[in-house]
Amino acid sequence: MFTRPIDLDDGAVVECLSDAWGIAVDSIGYQPVGFGSHHWIAHHGPQRWFVTVDDLDTRLIDSDDDRPTARRRLDAALATAHALHSSGHTWVIAPTLSRAGTVIEAIDERFVCALYPFVEGRTSSHGHYNDGDERRNVVTLLAELHRTNHTTETPAIIDDHQIPRRDSLDTAMRDLEQSWEFGPYADPARRLLSQHRRAVAEVLDRYDDIAETIRRRATPVITHGEPHRGNVIITADGPTMIDWDTTRLAPPERDLWSLIDEDETIRDFYEQHAQTSLDDDALTLYRLSWDLCEIALFMHEFRQPHTHTADTATAWNGLTAHLDPSRWTDILNSARRT
Repeated sequence: MFTRPIDLDDGAVVECLSDAWGIAVDSIGYQPVGFGSHHWIAHHGPQRWFVTVDDLDTRLIDSDDDRPTARRRLDAALATAHALHSSGHTWVIAPTLSRAGTVIEAIDERFVCALYPFVEGRTSSHGHYNDGDERRNVVTLLAELHRTNHTTETPAIIDDHQIPRRDSLDTAMRDLEQSWEFGPYADPARRLLSQHRRAVAEVLDRYDDIAETIRRRATPVITHGEPHRGNVIITADGPTMIDWDTTRLAPPERDLWSLIDEDETIRDFYEQHAQTSLDDDALTLYRLSWDLCEIALFMHEFRQPHTHTADTATAWNGLTAHLDPSRWTDILNSARRT
C-alpha cells in the first residue's frame, strides 16, 4: 500500500519480529510499494529483511466472512509457497518460518506479519512485460509450477471463483438512486456504476455461467494468481516470483490469460512447454474475474467512510479502468447471440 496503516505503528512490527523470529531490529522503514499489503524493510547490522503486514479486514470476502477464516486462507497460500521453495523451486520467494514454524504471525487480532529474505535484483511496477524474453522466462516457470503435484505439503485451497465483496457490489447495484455520502470517491463511483449498470449485470451473469462450466471440467493445478511483472524480481540467477498470497489450486489459465493478452504467441509457447491445451472458456473466465474482482473491491471501499489518499486515488483509477464495458464487448455480444 502507498499509505501506512494509521492503526499500526512501527514499534508493533518490530516487537512482532523480535518475539516471533528472534530478530533484534536496528532500524525499520515503511515502503510505499505494491497494493494490498503493507511493507517494511528491517535492518540488523548488515542484514536486511522484507516485512509484509496484512490487514485481515481487507481480506474478508463478504459480510459473513471473519478474520480467522481470512487468516487461514492467507496461511494456506504462503505455506504453499514455502513448500514449493523447500522442494527445490528456489525461484519462489517464500516467507521465512517463525520460531513456531509458521509462515505468518499475529501482531494483534487484525494485523498479521510475514518475514522474507531481502532479494537483490531488478524490480518493475505492475503492468505488462516490456521484454518478450522475460515474459517467456516467466511462462517457463509457470509451466514448471503447474506440473508440480499438489499434496498435503502444498496446502493451497481450491479457487471457488467467488468474487470478493460481490455482496457489496450487489448492494451498490440496488442503491443507485440516492447520492452516496461515504467520502470523496463515493458519489463518482455511484454515477459510474449507474451509467454501466446493465453491462455489469450482464457480465456477472455471463461470469456465473462460465464458472459453473469450468467447475465441472477443470483439473486444478498450483497457480500463482498474479504473475505480472510487478511480482517478478530479475536476479543474477534469473527471474524470481514474489507475492504468493494469491496462490490457489485452479485451472492453469488463471496464470496465463493476461500474458496471452500481452502476446498471443504465449499460448503456443506455454502449451508446448506444459504439454497441454488451454481452455478458451477458462481464459475468458479469468479475464472477467480480474475486472469483476477489482470492481467489487473498489466499490466496497468507496461505500465505506474514506478520505482522499494515495491509496484511494489509486483505487479510483483502478475502478475507472476496469468498469469499462468496452472490455467485455465480444463476451457480451456472444452471450446475447446464444
